[in-house]
Amino acid sequence: MSKTIIFNTENNFQLESGEQIPQLSIAYNTYGTFDPTKNNVIWVCHALTANSDVFDWWKGVFGENDLFNPNEHFIVCANILGSHYGTSGPLNTFSEDKPVLDLFPFVTTRDMARAHELLRQELKIEKIQLLIGASLGGQQAMEWSIEQPSIIENLILIATNARHSAFGIAFNQTQRLALFADQTFGNGNVDGGRHGLISARAIAMLSYRSYDGYAKTQTNPGNHTTDDFLAASYQEYQGEKLAKRFNAYSYLILSKAMDAHNVGRKRPSIEIALQQIKAKTLVIGIESDLLFPIKEQEFLSEWIPNAFFGKIDSDFGHDGFLVENTQLTALISDFLHNDFKQNRPTIFKTTSKKELA
Repeated sequence: MSKTIIFNTENNFQLESGEQIPQLSIAYNTYGTFDPTKNNVIWVCHALTANSDVFDWWKGVFGENDLFNPNEHFIVCANILGSHYGTSGPLNTFSEDKPVLDLFPFVTTRDMARAHELLRQELKIEKIQLLIGASLGGQQAMEWSIEQPSIIENLILIATNARHSAFGIAFNQTQRLALFADQTFGNGNVDGGRHGLISARAIAMLSYRSYDGYAKTQTNPGNHTTDDFLAASYQEYQGEKLAKRFNAYSYLILSKAMDAHNVGRKRPSIEIALQQIKAKTLVIGIESDLLFPIKEQEFLSEWIPNAFFGKIDSDFGHDGFLVENTQLTALISDFLHNDFKQNRPTIFKTTSKKELA
């Protein structure tokens, strides 16, 4: 078992926006024993509403008997800026006597990566043998690998993108409209926005799954149902489930951070930014992913210099990275343990645009 640890910085944390977070706190979990001589660090960047206990939410890939286990690796996962689970976020009081809530400053995936870098320095980790992230986690891992290319040796980016799409932003804004429509949201109400959060999560589920996934798991048996549909109750269940463990203010902050993700911001271009990544990289897409379509991962693999591309076949859309553990483990094992001198059926080398130039 791993215990969540809180690292408190002594100085204010400068955000990309110019605002500051006073005395940043970072919640993180570690598993296994750090051995600098073996270069055994696996660092996980988590997605939107996850926490730093990766053994809890990524079972089948991370665990005592899984591919990434504490017997072989020193595994680190840090909770992200603005989240609900211990790192500085909307529920902090800072210098006031009440939580800042919707007044928490705007953060970006670049800010999140820079917070990870502070923790890396605190833990005295010189090299990260493997950095892995999916979705919003992949966006963080990408930014970190661009800013600190000499630190990351291997990089795995799953169901993510170099710039968040107009379609993804539209989905996020639709969810935020549900938050704003809840009259309890804001105005100093710590528990505000609960009903809005339920609706927002139900909307999000439509982008996380697929037509075939819903058809497979949420279709009522028989031909005579006129009410009480499984799909309807599933949406309510997912909304309630999140509202019991998360807060609407963090959901707002993190969704806006995802919208702002663009590795080309304040750099010459997206393509040039991706070419700064020096790590051997595996980019994984999911065939049925509506939110992060596979062409976005193909783009990454074309522009990251030493990149390999693999794909997952799943009916579960974007959530396939949490469901298809057998396929994911096979792809990652292939990437880590083979030299790819021959063509392989599930993973292949991409000729980068830089090489063609």
